[in-house]
Formats: sequence, structure tokens, C-alpha cells
Amino acid sequence: MIPAGKPPISLIALKFSTLFRQLQHHLWKSGETLDASLAITTEGLPLGLTAAKFWTRNKFKGTEALKRKVNPTRVPIEQKESMRWLDNLQRSTELAGSPERCVHIGDRESDIFELFCLAQDLGTHFLIRSCVDRLAGEGDTTISQVMAKTQVSGTHDIHFRDKRGNQQEATLSVKYATMTVCPPIGKQKKYPKQKLGIIFAEEKNPPEGRSPIIWKLVTNLPVATHADAVQKLVWYSRRWNIETFFKTLKTGCRIEDIRLATADRLANCIALCCVVSWRISWLTILQRQSSTTSPAAVFTDIERTLLDRSMPSNRQGTRPDIAFYMTAVARLGGYLDRSSDPLPGTTVLWRGFIRLADLVAGFQAANPDASSTCG
Repeated sequence: MIPAGKPPISLIALKFSTLFRQLQHHLWKSGETLDASLAITTEGLPLGLTAAKFWTRNKFKGTEALKRKVNPTRVPIEQKESMRWLDNLQRSTELAGSPERCVHIGDRESDIFELFCLAQDLGTHFLIRSCVDRLAGEGDTTISQVMAKTQVSGTHDIHFRDKRGNQQEATLSVKYATMTVCPPIGKQKKYPKQKLGIIFAEEKNPPEGRSPIIWKLVTNLPVATHADAVQKLVWYSRRWNIETFFKTLKTGCRIEDIRLATADRLANCIALCCVVSWRISWLTILQRQSSTTSPAAVFTDIERTLLDRSMPSNRQGTRPDIAFYMTAVARLGGYLDRSSDPLPGTTVLWRGFIRLADLVAGFQAANPDASSTCG
């Protein structure tokens, strides 16, 4: 439980992504995978990566054959690919240094009972989207059966963009309960039962052409009121930030197009690209949440000078705050800056920063004696 008066220091979004599928180099024939955890404030500001790990499926080559002989729930977690979720949770918790103030958020692939137990052992918290209808109580019922008898506590409105980028709004009916959740039958002697909070949020009347939004969340955080349930839904929605991070990593940094001769060089390059991707994500949110941030904390003197000159004459008299310079960068990336346009996103920003880097290089080539101080 989070101590009274101490909000979470960060939400840690868990995510894995298969990279290099199109690479032909012999090092990556089997398809290398990157697991990453991104620390995010409750307001959605990315703080940085707390864990990142490369691995290959060759390590777990015999697992599928083993599952054909025994019940998959009886296969030790150490022999499954799912072990990556536990590794990242432990690494992130150790790095954060304040386990009781961290909430680890994961999608359905991280719905693993061993992860629930590890979080308890480490004294940290999790908020996972569930995909398994686990046994509950004394093992004579299931989570879905208990929730079917639970009354709706209220509604919650969410705003999002669909696959075409169109703004959407949905009203979810919310119900919650606290219950004892049992481990898988094959592991009941190894792992204890867990008392967990369950939240079901479902869209009742979705528009035509779109599937209803259904979130089934499980957490070891207290869920005693409707406000608690809504708070967890808001926190879970922050997990999308790591999707944006990977989009920037793959599309902006073009990580899958890298051709390097050794694994060490590739790992170093990807590590650098991870920092770049985080910084783009951070700046995207920063301009929306902290317009009073000093531009010197982000841009060098040369960058600010060049961005001042890139803005239209009718905007050059505008107060040069962080939003001013971020808009200038976005304009370099193709942002039209019309009054009806939404705030710039990661795509136009990474394009803008690429052009800004070229402008800085050209300026320094033309003025070799010019100095630049970093913020």
C-alpha cells in the first residue's frame, strides 16, 4: 500500500517489442527482442527507462515442445519467455529505490501470477490488464463469476484516437471488487493466494464499426471506492506512453534498418536511440504540461537563435517560452501551426529535430569560432 500523503513516485510501464525482423544479418536471424520499462509520472511525463534488455527466442527453443507434453501452467516460469516480465519488474524496482511508491503497469501479456507474487516480495505495486479468468475465493468460483454479481459503481469517460487518428469518446461502466485470487492449479503448492483488487470497465454502446472498449484490471493496490477504481483506470491509460516510445524508436530512429557488424555495436547504437526516443517523448509531453520550463533547459544558445529566425515575423515578438521553441521545431518537421491544429506530436517533432541538427551543423561549419552552451 502506498503510504498516506505519498503519491506514486512513478508509474512504470512494461513493454516488449520484437525488433529486427527484417534484418538479414546472421546475428539476428532468429529475431531479437527488446524488453523495456519506462518510468512515467502520474500526469504522463516520461522520466526515462528503468530497464532494457535484449534476448533471443533461441534461449526458450524447447519450451513449446515441453508444453505439448505437460500442462503449460506446470512449466516453471524460468523456462518460459514470460520470465522477461519478472526480470524487468525486479530491475525497475531496484533502480527506482522506492518500491512502495512505484506502480508497474502492464498489458495482458504480463498477466502472470508469478509477477503478482514477486511484486509482493519486493514490496511494490502492479496494475495489470487481465486476460486470464483465474480461480477465486476457495477455488470454487472465478473472477468473472464474482464480477458478474457485482453492481456497477458508476461511469467513467475516456477520450482517445482510433486507428485512423480520429478523436473518439467513450463512456465506460465501472465495477470493482476485492477478492482472494488463487494461483494456477499446477502451482498452488508453490505460490500463496493473493488478495487483489479487480476492476472491470466496459463500454456498453459502442458506435458501429468499432469494437467495444473492455478493460479488466487486476492490482494489489487498494480499490475501496469508485474514485479509487477511476484513478486506476487513468493510471492504466498512461501505459500508452511506452507505445509512443517504441513508435519513435522504430519509425523515428528507424531502429530496424540499422546495419552494424557486431552485436556490441548494435547494442550501443540502440541504447543511444533509446535515449533519443525518450527525449522526444519527454519533450512532447513537457510542452503540454510545463509551459513555464526554461528553454535553456532543453535547447542550446545556437539552437534557440536558429529557431528564433525560423519563426514567422508575426510570431517573433511572442514570449520565447518552451512552447514557442517546441512549435518552431515542429514547424521544421511539417507542422502547419494553424489555430485549429492540435499540439504537435512525436512525428513532426522528430522530423523537426533532424532538420534542426542539420541547421546547427551548417551554422557551425559556416561559423567555426561560434560556441554553443548546452542547457
